[in-house]
Amino acid sequence: MKKNLSSLSDLAGAFGKAPIEHDNTNKVDDDSLVYSTESGRIQHKKAEVITASDGFAHVRRETKGRKGKGVVTISGLGLPSSELKTLAKKLKKTCGTGGTVVGETIEIQGDKREVIKEVLEKEGFKVKFIGG
Repeated sequence: MKKNLSSLSDLAGAFGKAPIEHDNTNKVDDDSLVYSTESGRIQHKKAEVITASDGFAHVRRETKGRKGKGVVTISGLGLPSSELKTLAKKLKKTCGTGGTVVGETIEIQGDKREVIKEVLEKEGFKVKFIGG
C-alpha cells in the first residue's frame, strides 16, 4: 500500500484522523499586527480628529518661511477634511489663485483677505482677522 502523501492533511487521513479545517472568516483585529502572510502589510484605519471651532474663522496673512510670498491661512473652522477641501476649492475659484489644505488649515496664495471674508460669511462663518 503505497500512497503519495503530499500534505499533512493527507498523512492525517492515512491514519484515520479527520483533517483540520481552517476557518478564515473569524479574523481578529490586533493593533500590534504589522504583517500577515494572508493579507500582507496591515493598514490600520486612523480616526480623523476634528478640533472644535470657537465660532470664528481665523484669517491670517503669513509670509514666514515662504521667501516673502504672502499666503492667507484660514483656521478654526471645525470641519472634516472632505468639507475643508470643497471649501478650499470654492475659495481658490473665487480668488483666482492657488491654494491647499494642510491639516486643519486652508492656505490661499496672495493677499485676498476681503474676498475670503465675503465668501466665508456667505457660508455662515464669523470671520476674525488675526495679525497685521
